[in-house]
Parts: sequence; structure tokens; C-alpha cells
Amino acid sequence: MINGTRKTIGNQAEAATSRFLQSQGLLILEEQYHGPHGEVDLIARDGEYTVFVEVRYRKSVTFGTPSETISVQKQRRLIATAQRYLQHNRDAAKRPSRFDVVAVTPAEHSGLNFNWIQNAFETI
Repeated sequence: MINGTRKTIGNQAEAATSRFLQSQGLLILEEQYHGPHGEVDLIARDGEYTVFVEVRYRKSVTFGTPSETISVQKQRRLIATAQRYLQHNRDAAKRPSRFDVVAVTPAEHSGLNFNWIQNAFETI
């Protein structure tokens, strides 16, 4: 179960998502990568791809799913931060990249549900 302050909840959701993605075969390269335009929650390698992952958690989907909370402005900040990462990481820059979203919600009885949306949005 995820609970606590907003920052604690976010950190717990990101840690759980990191474990989930690793169980799916991804190699986590960075966690909470900060650039001048913002933060990318997770950066991973999935086969030939460098993957920039945005983690979204919602306790309830009554007012929409977690993935619906990613605005165009947020996408732009993610893209700018990803570009900064690629400028400083030549190996990652040699690979194709994509932006994934993992929407996390509580499971009905216990645990978490992960809705992994690969290639969730394109560079704007």
C-alpha cells in the first residue's frame, strides 16, 4: 500500500514501478534524473531503446486515470529534460528513444496495478 506525503507517495510509486519494469526485462539507468526543465522519473534501456518513463499514481480513478494527468506542458518538459540527458550520455543518444507512461493504481485487495503505456507520446 502506498501512503504518506505527496513526495513519499511519489517515491514509493516510482520505486514500485522500477521493480515492475525490471521484472519486465528493462534495465534501469537513472532514477529521478533532474535537468533544468524538470525531472524524468526513470530512464531505462529496453532492448535497443532508451526509455524515458513518467510514473503517475492515483489512489482512485473516479476523476480520471493517472495517465490522463499528463498535460502537453508536462510532455514538453519531459522532452526537454530527455534531450538534455541525451546530450550528456552518448551511448543513450546512439539508440532510438521513446516516452513511456506507467499509470499506477491500488489493486482491489492489495498491491498495485501497473498500466504500462509504451510510446505514450511523441516528441512535440
